[in-house]
Amino acid sequence: MTPSEAQSVIALLRDVARSEILPRFKHLAAADVRDKSGPLDPVTVADEAAERALNAGLRALFPGDDVIGEEAVSEGTARLERLAEPGRVWILDPIDGTANFAAELPLFGVMAALVEEDQVRAGFIFDPMSDDCAVALAGQGAWLVAADGTRRRLRVAPPAPVGEMFGSMSWRYMEEPLRSHVLHRLDRLAAVTDYRCAAHQYRMLAAGHCHVQMFRKLMPWDHAAGWLLHREAGGYSRHFDGTEYRPSNLSGGLLLAPDATSWEALAEALLR
Repeated sequence: MTPSEAQSVIALLRDVARSEILPRFKHLAAADVRDKSGPLDPVTVADEAAERALNAGLRALFPGDDVIGEEAVSEGTARLERLAEPGRVWILDPIDGTANFAAELPLFGVMAALVEEDQVRAGFIFDPMSDDCAVALAGQGAWLVAADGTRRRLRVAPPAPVGEMFGSMSWRYMEEPLRSHVLHRLDRLAAVTDYRCAAHQYRMLAAGHCHVQMFRKLMPWDHAAGWLLHREAGGYSRHFDGTEYRPSNLSGGLLLAPDATSWEALAEALLR
């Protein structure tokens, strides 16, 4: 992907946020929010409208590419097996942090990733509230791009001993005995938090504002863009079994750290 193409994607994310997301923030009626898989998995009319607009916009920008959105998969109109097949495909999370959005908390983002044969080629995490976008292009680095186009290079935090590392952890989808195993070891870290928003957690991680993240469930719209952002900012990550991340792997867990040595220390402290 060229820098000019990346700018076009950022412009699309900004336009959709302004037209479909922000006008509905703090203006949702009760009927505008419903549960999908359960009460911790809401969807709003803003998610659905934004995904339709992003889908149309990306197909106009890149006519040969396919598009897979979170809501389309939920409705059964798109299939995740497409990620490992030939050709380019965009993965969309129209509003990451929907629970925050519905609760009128200004902590949500718009995520898009370009995948080709199960490899992430580009990642975008747009913050509608600050009007800036974290961008990663495979092999080209990661930046925070402000509304005026100025760029700041993103770098992960420097390595630290396990006891001095802090970050976000999600154990919601961990099965036993892994769940209890990890929970009994979280006090080995300096601090643990969860913002209910992978978009901002990945932005924090890539910008060096925390050291570590751990996830169990790996829906690609939640992680593909952020994983590349972290890698291009100098970070190191692996599935729990030590294999490299793939967007098509939905259940292998993901542990992200500043470097390989830190990853091994965290895996030893939390997983083994």
